[in-house]
Amino acid sequence: MEIQLQLSPNQSVGRNGRNIIAIVDHITSGSFSGAVTWLCNPASQASAHHVVSRMGEIVQLVDESNRAWHAGIVKNPNWSLYDGTNPNNYTIGIEHEGYDGTLTELQYQATLWLHKMLMAKYGIPADNNHIIGHYRIDSVNRPNCPGPNFPWQRLFTDLTQQSVNIVIGDKVFQGIIVNDRSYAPVRVITELLNIQYGYDPSIPAVIIGNNKVPIVIQNDVGYAKVNELAQAIGKRVDWNGSTMTATIL
Repeated sequence: MEIQLQLSPNQSVGRNGRNIIAIVDHITSGSFSGAVTWLCNPASQASAHHVVSRMGEIVQLVDESNRAWHAGIVKNPNWSLYDGTNPNNYTIGIEHEGYDGTLTELQYQATLWLHKMLMAKYGIPADNNHIIGHYRIDSVNRPNCPGPNFPWQRLFTDLTQQSVNIVIGDKVFQGIIVNDRSYAPVRVITELLNIQYGYDPSIPAVIIGNNKVPIVIQNDVGYAKVNELAQAIGKRVDWNGSTMTATIL
């Protein structure tokens, strides 16, 4: 997954000797371009480490070794790991383009990849004390951040279950393992490749051209076997078992 770099002046050097222990998720309450511009404007006195667009783009505004100004105001917190000091010292902030926490599939897959990358890099556990919403720090001014529709249940499920990397071009999506077989998320792949499909609920299956591809549904998301989906869209799969990666070519 590609991360674009657009550094914001709104940051503090270092972390005052603290280690990163958690990720704080936010919602922009505005457009992607508007949020990036505002978070790079010194007048805003705000920033985040990363911003994820509805198209699945990721922009990094602050190096993770430095403090972004994303969660420094604390009011009536409900977070067991808050220790009375500035949370910016020991958290990473991720902004998501949107208003109520509803993410597009491309956006969800991008933030899932980003969460997994940061968790592996900094040893962050996949639980609701180490991955939190901004409202857990400031329940007064940010009671709806990252929004009532933010996909917490799906995110924690995907962060903890065995998964497979599905690669198309420079995009990496998270598939699932079912009975030792690799499955890919149908909607995100067909949207990325601009492929139309239908749905047969009786099987259930997706219909692509003359092909019916059976699917399994988890957290309201349809997944198809990688090989069968690739064949239906006229592609082939290169499998790397050591990295659990299926590249659709």
